Amino acid sequence: MAVDLSSLAMKLGISQLGTSDHASVVSINIFVALICACIVIGHLLEENRWMNESITSLIIGLCTGAVIRLLTQGKNSHIMVFSEDLFFIYVLPPIIFNAGFQVKKKQFFRNFMTIMLFGAVGTLISFVIISLGAIEFFRKMNIGELDIGDYLAIGAIFSATDSVCTLQVLNQDETPLLYSLVFGEGVVNDATSVVLFNAIQKFDLVHVDFTVVLQFVANFFYLFLASTLLGAVAGLLSAYIIKQLYFGRHSTDREVALMILMAYLSYMLAELLDFSGILTVFFCGIVMSHYTWHNVTESSRVTTKHAFATLSFIAEIFLFLYVGTDALDIEKWKFVSDSPGKSIGVSSILLGLVLVGRAAFIFPLCLISNFKKPQNQKISFKQQVIIWWAGLMRGAVSIALAYNKFTKSGHTQQRGNAFMITSTITVVLFSTMVFGFMTKPLIYFLLPPSSKHLTRSLSISSEPSSPKSFLVQLLDNGQGSEVETVQPVPRPTSLRMLLTVPSRSVHHYWRKFDDAFMRPMFGGRGFVPFVPGSPVERTVNAWE
Repeated sequence: MAVDLSSLAMKLGISQLGTSDHASVVSINIFVALICACIVIGHLLEENRWMNESITSLIIGLCTGAVIRLLTQGKNSHIMVFSEDLFFIYVLPPIIFNAGFQVKKKQFFRNFMTIMLFGAVGTLISFVIISLGAIEFFRKMNIGELDIGDYLAIGAIFSATDSVCTLQVLNQDETPLLYSLVFGEGVVNDATSVVLFNAIQKFDLVHVDFTVVLQFVANFFYLFLASTLLGAVAGLLSAYIIKQLYFGRHSTDREVALMILMAYLSYMLAELLDFSGILTVFFCGIVMSHYTWHNVTESSRVTTKHAFATLSFIAEIFLFLYVGTDALDIEKWKFVSDSPGKSIGVSSILLGLVLVGRAAFIFPLCLISNFKKPQNQKISFKQQVIIWWAGLMRGAVSIALAYNKFTKSGHTQQRGNAFMITSTITVVLFSTMVFGFMTKPLIYFLLPPSSKHLTRSLSISSEPSSPKSFLVQLLDNGQGSEVETVQPVPRPTSLRMLLTVPSRSVHHYWRKFDDAFMRPMFGGRGFVPFVPGSPVERTVNAWE
């Protein structure tokens, strides 16, 4: 039987993966077939409250890795080695860009201060707790040589939530407030974690004093603001070029191609300048949907919204398959195989720190966010529990950062680094499968369908929306009435209330500025000049 398995592995090229062009072709064929299988199985499980496509892809990836290990008699267990370059350069950009491109801007920015509290301030709190906990526990466990930079990197790695899995687990139609908060926080959180991780690598943390801390904080805010500004500038530049030259009168292919390439260029330029590509491409997507998308022809609008959604969908499935197939790589586990109890202990401590670190900022920051808000706009305790739980999942961002820190070209030869890699994989698998598996039932238990009020979809939307779930607005409260009633808006009594309480005056002044200066220059809804063959606004949607 062993001879037959070896022969089969040889025929498939699995035993020589990574060493020949034939093996690369075999790997690509296997991955494409697995993606097709995930799409079919995900469709069949669409109505299942327990499963989602991310968990399905992860399970299929793990099973594939196990089969390959069996076929090669334990000599190999993966199709491709996980590469942080592949992840950050090719897989992540379409996912994050589509998230920004499809988001309902008014509802996102209505919760913007809460999202920034969770995503930026909350991540810093979680980072501090996880880093201090790692220093306290791991130094006593004698798992290998780790310095202060390694412990701080662990804090940044495990502060990064899995915003990709959030898109799969939460439903925008059923829980709009939870979706907007957790998803928005996830994007800002990932960007903050990456910025923190990169900032840690640049500073001499052996001799820490007040000046170093001040430089660290200043560098963090500089990267954060510069990344956001770069994304906005790239989006505005694409809008201006398409509005002025109007490619659509000759070829819609050119304007679609320009939108895709300008979005990707913004991400790569951010990486080149050591900014946060996640933040850059996310805000580039928001700006493009607000200006650029309205400057292209009607056929290009349909093409872009489906193209971006499809690319993001395939990238998400590929990502979880990729993580699953690489999780059983033998090399990573052989260094910790002699002490399985210690390995389980490290993973358990990290999971506990993730739980505590998230609880330490979700509930206090929700209390701050609810301060002086009307009762119907406050985040209830049940919603806080769901926000806490849904953000416990760790994903490919954590794995990519761990590989960047604790491996060299995907390989590690130090025992302490091997512990961190295997523990990261364990935490990612456990959190995605267990926490992700239980999120839908938890929502049904805490917020049963009878108590949730779904918002009616807009019959005609002039904003880009994905085919699956982006027709329903991200309302600021999932327990509001079905039809929004006109109520008097309290006059803000302080700058804090002006920023935190949804106010029509803020939106009013922004619209005046947008209509007077931005849209005449960059285009947008209602501000595209009519020329033969140009896009004509057929509807004016007052909900933006």
